[in-house]
Amino acid sequence: MVAETTLISVEEYLRTSFKPACDYIDGVLRQKPMPTYDHSNTELVVCNLINRFDGFRAVPEQTVRIRQGKFVVPDIAAQRLSELQRPYPEKPVYLCAEVKSPEDRFSDIVAKCGEYHAWGVKYCWIFDPESKRCWQYDSGGRPNEVPVDGHLEAGPIILSHADIFESVRGGRRLRWRRSSGERRLRVRKRSGRGIGPPFR
Repeated sequence: MVAETTLISVEEYLRTSFKPACDYIDGVLRQKPMPTYDHSNTELVVCNLINRFDGFRAVPEQTVRIRQGKFVVPDIAAQRLSELQRPYPEKPVYLCAEVKSPEDRFSDIVAKCGEYHAWGVKYCWIFDPESKRCWQYDSGGRPNEVPVDGHLEAGPIILSHADIFESVRGGRRLRWRRSSGERRLRVRKRSGRGIGPPFR
């Protein structure tokens, strides 16, 4: 659920730091839920996984303008480095993701992904860290739950269900390996030994 508050100007919205973050819709603030540890940790893990793919940069809680007078804050926004927009995107980004908070309704999250699609974003992902479930929601389609042995895909960005939730739980480490000239992720379970460098 979200709360809406009084009218403010775009200028005031853009120069104010809100905690928790707020969307801005024609002068009205739509407050996002206060993120829990699991929510924030999922954002961190997913951003780190995406950022290991060449040519992309994912960040949490970045404001984007999807039309005149409407700014929203995706939990995760990924852009191509070759098309990086500063200080905030005004053209569709490559991928948006939302992480479900305990008080969120799934239908509200799907509706927000619909806003990203209407803006021009092709790929949307949804994560529920509490139930360890995730969904792929491509433009023109419908949310499809990813099985535990499945993958989320956004073009060259491919993350397995296990990569995400084992990393969120802290039970796996990720290492790069090169196979057939491609950069791939290899998952290695933690052992009782000392932890070495994350990449080789």
